[in-house]
Amino acid sequence: MQIALFQPDIPQNTGTILRLCACLDVAAHIIEPAGFDASDRNFRRAGMDYLDQVRLMRHDSWSKFEEWRNEARCRLVLFTTRAATSYLDFQYTASDVLLFGRETAGVTDAVVAAADARLVIPIKPPMRSLNVAVTAAMAVGEALRQTGTSF
Repeated sequence: MQIALFQPDIPQNTGTILRLCACLDVAAHIIEPAGFDASDRNFRRAGMDYLDQVRLMRHDSWSKFEEWRNEARCRLVLFTTRAATSYLDFQYTASDVLLFGRETAGVTDAVVAAADARLVIPIKPPMRSLNVAVTAAMAVGEALRQTGTSF
């Protein structure tokens, strides 16, 4: 199981998600450009001393990430508020890459088109969305539960 962040722009969220990845032994990918530097104080504070424990790959662009993904033969599962399928009604595999969009803008149409699946975490109307770090934790928790992945 892996988590990918498409052009993240809030350092605290990214640090929190990378800490989650370290704790659950889930590989992480950052698809550039990110809206902050890895030395950002807020990023380091949210990730704490866990950042050295995460398996992190940085991809210079969406096309570079797609090259990697195609070579690795991983299925891309996009989490978006515009999906119709609940994340609870989806069958995950251990090789899935769970993709989360930029906090302020989501993902591009090209990213949506490339996704093998598009999932939503249903929330009460008229709420618009959950925090991306909360969404990532819920999604990876369900995916790991379904695949029986544990350490």
